[in-house]
Parts: sequence; C-alpha cells; structure tokens
Amino acid sequence: MTSTTSTTTTLPSPPGHPVWGHLGRFAEDPVALLREGASLGPLFELRLPRRPAIVGTSPAWNRFVLRDLETFRSRGSLPSLVPHLAGGVILTDAPAHRSRRQQLDPPFRDIEGLRRRVRAAVDARVPSGDFEALGWSIETVKAMLNAAMFSGGFPAGLLDDYLRPLEQGVPSALIPRPLVRRAVRRELAVQLRARQDRTGPDGGSDLASALAHVPDAVEELRVGLAAGFDTTAHTLAWCLWYLGSHAAWQPVERRRAAVNEVLRLHPPGFLSSRKTAVTTAFEGVVIAQGTHVFTSPLLTNRLPELWDEPDRFDPGRFERGVRGWSYLPFSAGPRTCLGAHLARLLIDEALDAVLQEPLRAIDGDPSPHAGITIAPTGPLHLLRGHHPAAAPTSPSPPSPDPGVRP
Repeated sequence: MTSTTSTTTTLPSPPGHPVWGHLGRFAEDPVALLREGASLGPLFELRLPRRPAIVGTSPAWNRFVLRDLETFRSRGSLPSLVPHLAGGVILTDAPAHRSRRQQLDPPFRDIEGLRRRVRAAVDARVPSGDFEALGWSIETVKAMLNAAMFSGGFPAGLLDDYLRPLEQGVPSALIPRPLVRRAVRRELAVQLRARQDRTGPDGGSDLASALAHVPDAVEELRVGLAAGFDTTAHTLAWCLWYLGSHAAWQPVERRRAAVNEVLRLHPPGFLSSRKTAVTTAFEGVVIAQGTHVFTSPLLTNRLPELWDEPDRFDPGRFERGVRGWSYLPFSAGPRTCLGAHLARLLIDEALDAVLQEPLRAIDGDPSPHAGITIAPTGPLHLLRGHHPAAAPTSPSPPSPDPGVRP
C-alpha cells in the first residue's frame, strides 16, 4: 500500500549506543529490549545497521503488516540471516508465494495419517519417574519429526548434526555450515527418490511421500525440519512444566486450552520480520521503502488492554474468546505457519503419552532465554507417575520475568 501522506511522526526509541544503535542490546537480550520499547508506545523504533526498524504491538498493526505480501517482503528480512531458515516458502514473496502455498498446504494440513507413526516415536521414549523435560522434549521432537517426515528413516546422526546449532541458539545458529547442509540435501534427495515410485500400504504415509513430486521439495523439507524443531521442542517443554505445575489442566478435555495459554505466554516465533518494498504509512507514520518492520507475538500476547492479568497462566481466558489479530502463536494471514497443524499434532501426542500418569513439576529454571526462539533456560525436573513416598516439593520460584510464574 503506497503512502499518499507527507506526514512523518517521530517514533519513541529505547536508549541505544550512539554508533551501533540497538545492535548490541538486540543480540544480548532481545526480549528485554522489545519490552522496553513496548513500554514507550504501540509503535517504536529500533536502530539497526544500515536500515531503521519499526516494531508494532497492536492488532491493527499485525493486520496491516501480515496481510499485505506485496508491500512487506520476506527476502532480506531476519530469516535470511539464519542458514537453517533461509530458503523455501519462508523466503518466497508475492506473487509466487500464493501458488507455492497452494502446493504445500494440503500435505501439511492432511496429516491425520501421521498420527500413528508419531505416537509410536513418543511411546518408545515415555519417561518414568524423575526426568528433565527440556532435554527430553528436544530428543523426542527430533524422533517425532523423523517419524512424521520420513517414517523414521532419516539417519539420526545426520539429523543431530544438522539441528544441533538450533539447540545451541545464537550465535551458533547464525554460522553457515555448508558441509552439513549439503549432506542433508543429498540425503533428502535420496529419501524423495525412494518415494517417487513407491506403492503399497506405506506409500504416501509420511510427509516426504506427500511431497515427493513437488518441485524443490528438498529445500522445503530441509527448511521444514529446522523450522519445526526448536519451536516445537521448546513449546513442548513449556507445556510439560506448566501442566506439571497446574494439575487441574492435565485432563485431556482441558489440555488444549492449556497449550494455547503456553503459546500465548511463550510464542516460539516471538518476533516476525518483513522489509518494505515500497514506501507506505500506518496511522500517520510514514514507513520508507527498505525499512525493517516487526510484529511481535510476545508483545501483543501480553498487552494489558487485550488480556486480563497478562503475565498470569490462565487457560480459562480462551473460553471467553480472543480478539482477532491479538493472538498469533503461528503468525497470521497468508504467511500463517505452514507447519502449525503438524506442531499441534506432535505436541498433542507427546502430552497424551506423558499424561497417561500424573505429572508434577519438581524444580528447575523456567526463566525464558531468547535465541532463534524463546526457550526455558532449564533444566526442568518433573516427576511422572504415582510416587507416594516422594517428599512434597514445589517448582522453583520464577525468574524476574513474571510470565513464567507457575
């Protein structure tokens, strides 16, 4: 949407370095920087290298940015800096984006056939007694993704090597690793070729089979593996911690609301980035061509004007309804997360397997740590099963971030 106004409004901005702007603070603690900026108003500016950046928090801003693929482009935005995510539909802009999503959406939505394989991968790893939830979630999500995408046939060692930088976070996840990337692409090509002529009861029962004849499927699977890994693993760890701290939400009929609330408090994609292709304007603020614009589910999901007691864990709020464009755990608009349905399935099956017995949080560090996604710092120790002899304990107190209050 091209601007027709000449009015420019000076936006508030948090304190930054006189030369480097907010780059250092953004690298060190992006969540603190974002929250400080949000305290200044619904729109604020960050000074990053080469180009300014504008961050908005309101539902109106989310709608403005996320619906308009012509003005707000992905190429040149933050995902371009993360080698695991730099490719595929994530960086495909209009007009090609629409046809690409039409090719990819059906396999990623019609996923009920994956449930049995996913559940088998979880059942093989169900913990007993005292276990550490963050590490368990990371390893279990790897196994579930392998089962869903490749029927468990992707080499586990190569998968570990590829995904390890995402476990380690920044700066590790920003370092190109061309040798591993090429090895992953070669293996993906082998996996796809093996499925292109497959017939029989297993044909088409995993995502690689469903994508076998889609052009550039190697790149979509490579990016999909990465995009679905740490986001899902960290969300699963959060869910286990909160459900272990709030037993009333463990029954299956109440669990979905609890997962929704975890996604509100700790959205894995806490910052979404675009770059303006043309000059535009929002509520009198002129946004120049080439400006980085950000939406932040982390900020929107905790606005007091949208959420009562926004830092409190209260799954019951979802029974009261949610205002449009105010809850964005998987983004929204034409770029809604391609793997949202798959992530839900993985989390649902993992929780259902673990919660066949009672779960209780014991101790740990649930304070949020921001890297590519928001992760609990950990460790997170929980107790699964009936253990009447165990001494009663309480989860460790939260960090200064009130959003992790158990």
